[in-house]
Amino acid sequence: MSSENIKEMSAEEVLKKFDQESNKREMTGIWNTIIIAICIAFATFQIYTAMFGVLDAHLQRAIHLAFGFALIFLLYPASTSWSRNSMNWFDVLLAILGVCSAMYIVVFYQDLVLRAGFNTETDFIIGLIGTILVFEAARRVVGWPMIIVAALFMLYALIGPYIPGILGHRGVSMQELIGHLFYTTEGIFGIPMGVSSTFIYLFILFGAYLEATGLGKFFIDLANAVAGWAAGGPAKVAVLSSGLMGTVSGSSVANVAGTGSFTIPMMKRLGYRPEFAGAVEAAASTGGQLMPPVMGAAAFLMAEFVGVPYMTVVKAAVIPALLYYTGVWLGVHYEAKKCGLKGIPREELPKFKELFVEKGHLAIPLIIIVYLLVTGYTPMRAALFAIGLSLVCSCLRKSTRIGFKDVIDGLVNGSKGVLGVLIACATAGIIIGVVTKTGVGLKMATVLLDLAGGKLLPAMFFTMITSLILGMGVPTTANYVITSTIAAPALVQMGIPILSAHMFAFYFGIVADVTPPVALAAYAGAGISGANPLRTGVVAAKLAIAAFIVPYIFVLSPEILMINGTASGILVATVTALIGMWGISIAMIGYCIKNTNLLQRILFFFGGLLLIDPGTITDIIGITILAAAYAWQKFELKRNVKTID
Repeated sequence: MSSENIKEMSAEEVLKKFDQESNKREMTGIWNTIIIAICIAFATFQIYTAMFGVLDAHLQRAIHLAFGFALIFLLYPASTSWSRNSMNWFDVLLAILGVCSAMYIVVFYQDLVLRAGFNTETDFIIGLIGTILVFEAARRVVGWPMIIVAALFMLYALIGPYIPGILGHRGVSMQELIGHLFYTTEGIFGIPMGVSSTFIYLFILFGAYLEATGLGKFFIDLANAVAGWAAGGPAKVAVLSSGLMGTVSGSSVANVAGTGSFTIPMMKRLGYRPEFAGAVEAAASTGGQLMPPVMGAAAFLMAEFVGVPYMTVVKAAVIPALLYYTGVWLGVHYEAKKCGLKGIPREELPKFKELFVEKGHLAIPLIIIVYLLVTGYTPMRAALFAIGLSLVCSCLRKSTRIGFKDVIDGLVNGSKGVLGVLIACATAGIIIGVVTKTGVGLKMATVLLDLAGGKLLPAMFFTMITSLILGMGVPTTANYVITSTIAAPALVQMGIPILSAHMFAFYFGIVADVTPPVALAAYAGAGISGANPLRTGVVAAKLAIAAFIVPYIFVLSPEILMINGTASGILVATVTALIGMWGISIAMIGYCIKNTNLLQRILFFFGGLLLIDPGTITDIIGITILAAAYAWQKFELKRNVKTID
């Protein structure tokens, strides 16, 4: 099918088709009032506990889930065919059941603690209902991939005695499994839910207020002012704005729809092919999940899972994110050069100075929150302070000032915005609960190592494939939980630093969003651009090539993650890796000074690859190969000019 025959979709249509989180009811009247009241109560609870101290872990997480159940079942209809403008009694019933099952823990907390491990028949029935409702809520918000994985893990726990070989285990009864998943802090109410009920909610609320102040539009205008005039300007605008939005966005698809609705039409008007325009936005938006300091909320979970300070995770992510965006930027640049695409005339673009004078203050909360995190504030305190600061900063200019209604809308949007992460964390807790109960994580690691024959590179390859498969169609937070639980232990067993192993699995889980056949971000970009989805996915994967290469490098050479490296060593590794990305980008696009032939592309690719791998010998060989390939291009260009003369 040609791209000309494919209908272009609006950002709203894209979100509804590719991002289940965005396909909510739009209610009016009494039900709208009820939903708003629940959202405000949810926000108030989260802000109050952040200011005055969180409750006991199980209580905090149970109340968090109760609010989540209420909002999910009221906002997301059971069937896609049901009206988005009216309430159904079945959804109301499930909302009530969900709240009651979660609040059962709160109301009978003391009794449950006293009889820990000895649950009654009532406990079992309530826990079973709560667990089933987690699956149903996840189906509505997150989609089938996540619940299929969680359901398979539960099945594995129940049929353990019947499984042959290394994966077999003694088995777990249904009563024992439900007790473990629902009445301990190792299942549904485990670490992921703990992070969701503290850090993540506040960061999403912070993002909601930044959006309300107009920060997203400021980022796009800023990117236009910085790069709109250059060769392939709109595409570079997409890369910059999506990278900036990635610091506050928790979804690749939502990022594509948000910035892509502006940037993709701009790219097409300039002359970019529809599939390239969609691919640029998809690759740039997916990179937002790899961009510190938030990383789609995965940074907070990674810190908890790995057992390191949050800032250690953020520091580790900086250089890989820089390499990723360098690769996308250079790919865009050389595609523009190859096709002879110009930028937007400067007179049509925002003026940098005027833009900063008028709206620069909107970025202050973002700068301050990074500063607070770097200086040792807890993520929760930093986010809380930044929320207040975002409201104050908006008042510095009349054009950006937000009123009381906007403040309330921020609370409502923050509560709605966390639902996808919340229920993904609850579902991920089921997976973790089964892992802790059966030890399947280590067993899977052993299987992967056996497949790899105990060799590192094959083990990395199988871990990559596993992470790509597990990451397909799964939101960022849950993506990390699944890949770190199943795929990462194999690398840890081989002596790889735990942070490197987790980052490796996380990277490949995320780039599943631009890896056909299930490349949701690429398909969303194709929807807006009116391009062929599969072709868009292939181009997006080429632009995101750094994400397929860099993880191998930071496992083999952890200096890239700022682990056990000197400042000079890290600097040299970064500079040579950036030069390496230049070579690889040229190879992917097939253009440097002029179109490259096959041998030149091979030279640029392998020269770049050697430079990305830190090491004196590899750097010298890589530089030599790149210099030779570049000189060859210069010679051919000079010869062509002489021939024309």
